[in-house]
Amino acid sequence: MELREAIYGRRSTRGYTSEPIPAPVIEGLISAAIQAPSAVNEQPWHFTIVRSQETLDRISTAAKAHMLKLMESSSFPHHLHGRLQDPGFHIFYRAPALIVISTREGDWHVENAALAAQNLMLAAHGAGLGSCWIGFAQRWLETSEGRMILGLPEHYLPVAPIIIGHAKHPVPPVPREAPWLHWLD
Repeated sequence: MELREAIYGRRSTRGYTSEPIPAPVIEGLISAAIQAPSAVNEQPWHFTIVRSQETLDRISTAAKAHMLKLMESSSFPHHLHGRLQDPGFHIFYRAPALIVISTREGDWHVENAALAAQNLMLAAHGAGLGSCWIGFAQRWLETSEGRMILGLPEHYLPVAPIIIGHAKHPVPPVPREAPWLHWLD
């Protein structure tokens, strides 16, 4: 697959088959992820792979409850409230694997993880897999319980929870708004 095709064809997939993703495939995606640039070439990444459906279910339930609690006192979009209250809604969309990209605490930890995440998602698309960054999981994974489940080393922060798997259905393109360009010539 050509790079341009991967960039323009990648979609956020929210429906998966139960077909497992073999470890060598996941390792290949992570190998692509770590080719990303990082601030001052720190390469501060830590990858946690969750394939246990029981653990994914546990995280989904806890993260939904945590998000509902956060919504009470914040500006999170309230149209998501009903979805989070739905017992049938699984934040990981029943994907067979979750890869959490964590980075050492630092000035650019979010940027470093985001660069690796984009590489990982493009590589997944190139391998015929769907992927989606799951924002609903982020705040809970940052809690002490979330960090414990992930087995994160001290001074590492979970930044990018990305699900991967085989898409149940093709995901249609989403129209993009024209970017705001400000030229300084």
